[in-house]
Amino acid sequence: MRVQLDFMAVLADWPLLLKGVAWTLALTAVAVIVGTLLGIACAWVRGRGFGDTLAPRWLQALVGVYVELIRNTPFIVQLFFIFFGLPAAGFKLSAETASFIAMVVNLGAYAAEIIRAGIEATPRGQIEAAISLALNRVQTFVRVVLPPALKKVWPGMVSQIIIVMLGSSVCGQISTQELSYAADLIQSRNFRSFEAFIVIGVIYLLLSVALRHGLNWVAARFLFGRG
Repeated sequence: MRVQLDFMAVLADWPLLLKGVAWTLALTAVAVIVGTLLGIACAWVRGRGFGDTLAPRWLQALVGVYVELIRNTPFIVQLFFIFFGLPAAGFKLSAETASFIAMVVNLGAYAAEIIRAGIEATPRGQIEAAISLALNRVQTFVRVVLPPALKKVWPGMVSQIIIVMLGSSVCGQISTQELSYAADLIQSRNFRSFEAFIVIGVIYLLLSVALRHGLNWVAARFLFGRG
């Protein structure tokens, strides 16, 4: 039996695909910015903080529960809990808001452990040198500890960000209008499901490659210097 593929039937709905790409990138951008900041904060709490200063034990325990809970449950369960579970507690969220929160919470937990590994690898001598130069705890962390820590773990962070971007495809299950939702809508109109998912598979591949190169370029140009 011959199978005739008709990709033009899918590409004819390019405005829908473009909208899906835009939502996917928007979700990822928020997750990268807010999730990385959340990960840095949690990494400090779980690590050695600003030198020898440790966070309160109750805060360490709370962050530890958050990190382990998120890292050991599926993303779709987290998403459904936020979108379907929180309304039962009086917090009604739109599909887009729930997706943003779920992706931030997910990336934050994974980023916390990745960044903590970089912080723990910071030589003790660097911290002592910063203290001897009369830098306060915040200055020591932001200027001395964090930049080399991020540089060490940046490849791992980039990989995790891409995983979160690809995971945004699950958000279509709650009607967030990202790329996989667009594919579902297109194939429901023309019944070209095989072609539709080949097309978005290629788009996800291109987005992943572009995101990896873009993040590495931003890091080399603005975060860690050209060296």
